[in-house]
Order: sequence, then C-alpha cells, then structure tokens
Amino acid sequence: MLYDTLIRNARVIDGSNTPGYSADVAIRAGRIERIADLRDARAIEEIDAAGRVLAPGFIDVHTHDDTVVIRQPQMLPKLSQGVTTVIVGNCGISASPVSLRGEPPDPMNLLGTAQAFVYPGFDDYRSAVEAATPAVNVAALVGHTALRSNHMDDLLRTASVGEIAAMRQQLRESLEAGALGLSTGLAYANAFSASTDEVMQLTQELSAFGAVYTTHLRSEFEPVLEAMDEAFQIGRHARSPVIISHLKCAGAGNWGRSPQVLAALENAAKTHPVGCDCYPYAASSSTLDLKQVTDAHRITITWSTPHPHMGGRDLADIAAEWDVPLLEAARRLQPAGAVYYGMDESDVRRILAHPLSMVGSDGLPEDPFPHPRLWGAFPRVLGHFSRDIGLFALHTAVHKMTGLSAARFGLKDRGEIREGHWADLVLFDPHTIRDVADFNEPQRAAEGIDGVWVNGVLSYREGRANGRRHGRFLAREGDLRRGFSSSPGA
Repeated sequence: MLYDTLIRNARVIDGSNTPGYSADVAIRAGRIERIADLRDARAIEEIDAAGRVLAPGFIDVHTHDDTVVIRQPQMLPKLSQGVTTVIVGNCGISASPVSLRGEPPDPMNLLGTAQAFVYPGFDDYRSAVEAATPAVNVAALVGHTALRSNHMDDLLRTASVGEIAAMRQQLRESLEAGALGLSTGLAYANAFSASTDEVMQLTQELSAFGAVYTTHLRSEFEPVLEAMDEAFQIGRHARSPVIISHLKCAGAGNWGRSPQVLAALENAAKTHPVGCDCYPYAASSSTLDLKQVTDAHRITITWSTPHPHMGGRDLADIAAEWDVPLLEAARRLQPAGAVYYGMDESDVRRILAHPLSMVGSDGLPEDPFPHPRLWGAFPRVLGHFSRDIGLFALHTAVHKMTGLSAARFGLKDRGEIREGHWADLVLFDPHTIRDVADFNEPQRAAEGIDGVWVNGVLSYREGRANGRRHGRFLAREGDLRRGFSSSPGA
C-alpha cells in the first residue's frame, strides 16, 4: 500500500497525558491510518522526524480569530506555532449572528470595524469560513454581547422578556447550525448590566443540544469568587458544562489568591462539569477599560483611534507627556486597546499547571501592536514552562493543548494521535522550541516548529507556510457533557 504521507522515527506524544513512544505514523485520505514500525512501507511524501516530537495539532480554545480566518485565511500567527484548530466566539464576542446598526459596540470592535460583520446568521458565517478554506480548522461559539446588540437599543440595562425571547431564538438557530454553545463577557460594560437571570434564561437553550457555556467572568478582580459562583449557578441551571475563560487573579490587590480560586473550581467540579482555560503570561490585553486604569502596574497602549501614533507606548508616559492624570489620558485615547501587566507570575503558574486547565492564546489578531500571546502562547508552554522551569512534564503540556481541549469541546477524532483520527499534527524539536515574540517585538514566529499538518496536508514546514490551506469548519458533534465525564484533567 502507498500512503499519502509517512513520518518516520518520531517520538509520538499522543495527547492522552502519557509519556511518548517511538513509532512511524502513516497518513492517508486526511486521517492517521497506521502507527507502528513501518520501515517497509512507502508513501508519496516521506519525512524523517529524527526523534523529534510528533504531537496532535494544538487546539487554541480561546481565540478572537472570528473574522481573520476569513479575511486572512493563511492564519500564520497560529499555524506557525503548531495550532491546527481555533475556537472563536469567546468572551461574548462573535462575528455571527450579528446585524449591526452602526459601529460594533465595545468589545466587539476587537474583531474589526463594521465592515467585518456581514454574517446575520450563524449559517452565513459557517458558509463564509468554508468558502475561505482557512489554513486551520474553525469551531465557533455564539457571543452573548453579539445577541444583545442585535435585539437591544440600550446595552446598559438588562434585557426585557421580548428581547430575551428573540435572543433565545437566534441562539437556538445557531446551535441547530452547529455552534458549540454560548459565551459571555460579563465584565464588559455592554454586558455587565445583564442580570444573572437574563443569562440563565438564554442558557436554557443549551441543554437540549449538549452545548457548552463559556464565560469571561463578571469580575476577575476582588469579587472573582462571587463571579465564579454566578458562572456555576448558571451552568447548573442550564445543565450545561461551564468553562471559565482565561482564569486569573487580576489586579495587584488580588495577587496570591489562586489557591482559593482553584479550590472553588475543584469544588464545583465535584458535582458539575467545569473547566477553565488560561494563557501563559502575567499580562492581559483587551480594550482600554477606564475601570482598570491604575498606577499599581504598567499599562501599554496597543492602539488608539484618535491617537494611533501612541500604539506601543506606556499609558504613564503618554499621561506625563500630556501633563494630565492617567485617567484623563485614557479618556483621550479611547477607543483604544491596552496590555495590562496586572497578574502575579506565581498565580499564572499555579493556574496553568492545574489539571482542569487548558491552554488558550486569547490573542487579538486585529491589534496593530498585539500581546505576544498571539504568536507565542503554545511554544511558550512547551519551551519556557515545561522544559525550562519544569512546571509539568512535556506530555502533560501537550495534553493541555490537545486531548483535553478536544474532549471538552467535543472535537470528534481530533486531539490525539490515534489510528482513524484526523491527521492534525505538529512536529517540533523539544530542545529548541520557544516563543520568540515578546512585548517589544510581538509579531515574530516561534522557533522549533518543524512541520504542521492540517487534515493530513503539510501546511507549514521549517519556518514557512507553503500556501496549502485545508482547514474545515467543525460543527458541534454530540453532547459536550461527555467530554467532562472522566476524572479532572483525564
């Protein structure tokens, strides 16, 4: 038999959180056909892995790539770090279903200007992704703030009975069309006024589909435990799994509280399917929020509509140059984006290492001076956190970005190297892999990624994308609750 691709002499770390083993891996018709000693086999394309690690393609569970997968389908920031699947629609922000009446409300503007929002129905978005054939697979959540903006004339209040009914119908239609579930971004002003009851009523649509509820908590600062309680209450009411987005202890007054936060997560997991994602940095990035302006830590402006030349500069320096207080400088810069150096490294490590935690980049591809997580999150976990400081074994690091993620989001036949699974694969050198992007030069490809296959097609090799784009839209398959049925992290 002639295979399409044969990867010889690989150290296979299969995504199941078990140590690696040596094997050859054969691909045919987009799937992994054999894993064995295949020294006598032949293929159209043969690659000698020379003992390097062959892992499942990384799954970025927390992205804001909704519109960029269509407009820039080569997806180099993700492909170059070994990501083969992105989950979009996080933090209450999604490109669909959306019908704008003007400019996108904050924080939907993180996805682009009004011209980027041309998908009134989820089916429209799905069709656009399929037509664009991005270099990575795409699965999508529906954003709560997107639904609110479709049906409410004032986002600074809770929704009426009629508005909730209209949002529920649109959410139900999206779930029927393959959406993974509902996301909220309750910390943002345009969703903060939504009552717990409003969200609970919306999430009632999830159970019949086995869909998931993901949430950017109402607060990641001092009231974080209360915000987690609200999320778990919503999930229990909906009989739906809960994934807390980018779990963190934000703000200098909140540093050191990760044991409490993780204890709350563990306690909830005893009786309900829950998990979280996090990114491997002690700085966050979003729109410039006046409530987060402080002199307790550094804040860097990433973009500003009225003052674009201030991108890349610290807010404190801008305020000093203008001879105004920090808050006034922030007001003048809006609308704008910012990086907040508002976390403690020990909290980041503790959360990242927890068995319930997946890896997500939370990168912002529209940002002209992005947080380096857009280009470096996954190699940073493998290089810095696993190899250099020994936070966890390499096979555990891989599991957190592959097998665990696929199970939680129901990505069938993905996330593990198994015969019959789709051949989403990444070949990397465990000794040299590292994130190169940093806060000064954030748009730099990682080192140590030797090959990336998406649905069996080699799309990135030795630091270069080859233009072959074979990503697919991944509709929700089955009941996502099943992916939480095993023990935490398993």
